[in-house]
Amino acid sequence: MAPEVLYRVCFGNVNPPASTHAHLKTYPAILHHFRRQRVAGCDYPAILPHPESTVRGTYVTGLTKADMKRLDIFEGWSYRRKPVKVKILTTTGDASGKGNVEGEEAEAETYVWTDDVRLLDDAEWDFRQFRREKMNFWIGAEGEAEYAEVDSAVKEGTIDPTGGRGLDGSISRELEKHSMREEDTKAEVNENLDD
Repeated sequence: MAPEVLYRVCFGNVNPPASTHAHLKTYPAILHHFRRQRVAGCDYPAILPHPESTVRGTYVTGLTKADMKRLDIFEGWSYRRKPVKVKILTTTGDASGKGNVEGEEAEAETYVWTDDVRLLDDAEWDFRQFRREKMNFWIGAEGEAEYAEVDSAVKEGTIDPTGGRGLDGSISRELEKHSMREEDTKAEVNENLDD
């Protein structure tokens, strides 16, 4: 839902040049029959099927296979990417959904929680609270004061509220390795073209 996080995962930069992400288009959307809950002790949510609930999120088009691979790495083993149908919002309402106007249906994929449901809080995850209180942990630069809590937790081996997704977290390191492998492959292709 946060473009900054999407850009950081796909492009390694929360504010890439417009030409880098021009192929991506985002639209507010509603996913019916799912519920979003907080993952206990973490900054991020999980979604699970729930017959009487809806989840407001973002429908993204233009993702490449490489983008999807990075997103799979980022989401980690507690989630599985699954096909769903969403309704694109033509008008967005308030946080409770009042005022939402649904438009066309679109096929999409989303990351559904597959880990133990006992790891989830009963409470709804609050995106506005995340943006206000936690976003800096997810997009800040290493060494920034706001990031000190996450960097320290990762180094000490204590609970990391980003679940390894912080700048020095295990998932972020895996994303960096993946990006380096992509760069190496591009360099090899260019060398072969030059020959």
